[in-house]
Amino acid sequence: MRFIYLLFYLISCFSPVLAQKKIRVASPNGRIVFTFTLTKAAPVYHVTFDGKTLVDDSELTLNFQGSGLFGPNLSYKKPALRIIDETYDLTVGKVKTARNHCREAIFPLTEKTGNHRQINLTVRVFDDGIAFRYEFPKQPNWPNYVLMDENSTFRLAENPTVMTLFRINFTTSHEGLYTTMPLSQIKNDTLMDMPTLFQFPNKQYLAITEAALSDYAGMYLIKKNNVLMSQLSPLPNQLGIKVKAELPHRTPWRVMLIGDRVGTLIESNILTSLNEPSKIKDISWLKPGTTTFPWWNGTIVPDTNFAPGNNFETNKYYIDFCADNHIDYHSVVEYGGHEWYVSDGIGYAPGAHSDASKPVPGLDMQQVCDYAKSRGVGIRVWVYWSVLYPHIDSVFAQYERWGVNGMMVDFMDRDDQEMVNIQERILQKAAEHKLHVQFHGAYKPTGMHRTYPNELTREGTLNYEVNKWDTLVTPDHDINFPFTRMLAGATDMHMGGFRAVPTSKFRVHYIRPMMFGTRCHQLAMYVVLESYLQMIADYPDAYKNQPGFEFLQQVPTTWDEVRVLAAEVGQHITIARRHGSDWYIGSITNETARHLPISLDFLPEGTYTAEIYSDAPDVAQEPNHLTKETRTLSRTDVLTLKLAAGGGQAMRLRKR
Repeated sequence: MRFIYLLFYLISCFSPVLAQKKIRVASPNGRIVFTFTLTKAAPVYHVTFDGKTLVDDSELTLNFQGSGLFGPNLSYKKPALRIIDETYDLTVGKVKTARNHCREAIFPLTEKTGNHRQINLTVRVFDDGIAFRYEFPKQPNWPNYVLMDENSTFRLAENPTVMTLFRINFTTSHEGLYTTMPLSQIKNDTLMDMPTLFQFPNKQYLAITEAALSDYAGMYLIKKNNVLMSQLSPLPNQLGIKVKAELPHRTPWRVMLIGDRVGTLIESNILTSLNEPSKIKDISWLKPGTTTFPWWNGTIVPDTNFAPGNNFETNKYYIDFCADNHIDYHSVVEYGGHEWYVSDGIGYAPGAHSDASKPVPGLDMQQVCDYAKSRGVGIRVWVYWSVLYPHIDSVFAQYERWGVNGMMVDFMDRDDQEMVNIQERILQKAAEHKLHVQFHGAYKPTGMHRTYPNELTREGTLNYEVNKWDTLVTPDHDINFPFTRMLAGATDMHMGGFRAVPTSKFRVHYIRPMMFGTRCHQLAMYVVLESYLQMIADYPDAYKNQPGFEFLQQVPTTWDEVRVLAAEVGQHITIARRHGSDWYIGSITNETARHLPISLDFLPEGTYTAEIYSDAPDVAQEPNHLTKETRTLSRTDVLTLKLAAGGGQAMRLRKR
């Protein structure tokens, strides 16, 4: 009887219209429906949410060098259907335990003529989105492929409002200002970075990104004749070739995050659910946390009896600061425009004799690492990727001998298949030597921190480093990235600047950069932002006796649970994150002041001691001013957050 019920359940959820050659795959809660149809021209899919079409009939084809287009004149066998319902733990992440719950259908597609190539279209439908990918099983007449174009299309209904990052070409650090405009106004062939957010007229939201990017090219979106289409980053100097592969092979997942709350997209764990479990068996050495990054502040030291520079004494000063203030890592980066290692390049660019395993004269890395260890502080280093990669084994072996704990790998600026493989190999090799990795000048994350938890964060967004040379990163920019780039995962922003000034007084300073927004805005960013390695990037004396610094000493970087309490795209956001029994709440706004009612009904039963950091009444003139109060709160309370223009609020709630 139980078997008969399950069979009926599967048929009703997966294929109510098989006789019409349409196969319907519904989410576990039934609200999202993916419908598959095979036409003479191509496989076609359609997506509805609560009965309303979000993605109208959209074709899926692939164009290969030599063997041509895969899409027309196909047949398909009966799809394999299953329900996936499992939980898994994340070593680092926005949650500790995630649920992978979806319905999956695998459509085996075969050409009726020629070599009868077969590609399986695998689809998974979750309560908060849809993912599909192409899988290439091993087959006798098709041992390998050269892909010229992947033509995954997204024919969005109702002309949604788009928030996206436009790019000129594929050589990019993925840093820029986001644009908001109707889809109909975007010009054809304009390159859009992912994730890209789409807001439909009835307050439904869809974002497009990808998961499990491995041995493949990174994906962008372009518009052609009102239809969005995938655009892959080409291999360098390969005449338009996107991917080369031996079979069996598979593409990354093409992901559509869907919800009637934009917060649902931020809370989603789809990307990690689509990735493989950790390949690092022993993770006892791995520690997320906070880190200095002296380059941002200009490697400021106080008046001393030593010459500042790439030397032990300068690093000792920052290591002592870390040890005295509960900061986990110190980053050894550079001094005076010269990296910490031997290099004959100009600026930070590599030279012919650059060597990331040899410190500059006067810097004893063994001494630095030994002293840091004696004080309970980890050491990280900065390295240009092309200096590291050709000698990765010997460089990492040296780092392990010194006792280095991790590194920032910088200036990658590509996401073609070759660079994607380079980054994965860096993660693999780093894990062998017990090193964590922070990628800069790098593409978006795709959930692979589940597979390689030593990837603690990535850049890939315009961030506070720009304050050293420009005026672009304002609260109006800050409020956009949670709805775009952060949908993909951990985001590094060069956090911790403690010199906020009114907009009229902002000046570009390469040393001791200034900050837009209020001090509380910056504190709240440590909760709003997802990153498992957060910077405390200002110089030590910038924090001395400063209000709010104690919050940075307390706030975690990995979490057990996340809730988006309130959010309006481009306007404001309030996020609550749990670590153990403590909750942290961060709220930021754009340049508009506002009052936000926030219910605490998400809290478990009991009372909490809340430390609340709020914008002071005079922040328009003195944006570093804040008020701190301690209150007893419970789940029955409703708070009214008073956010100044460019302001924020941060709080820690400890269970009593």
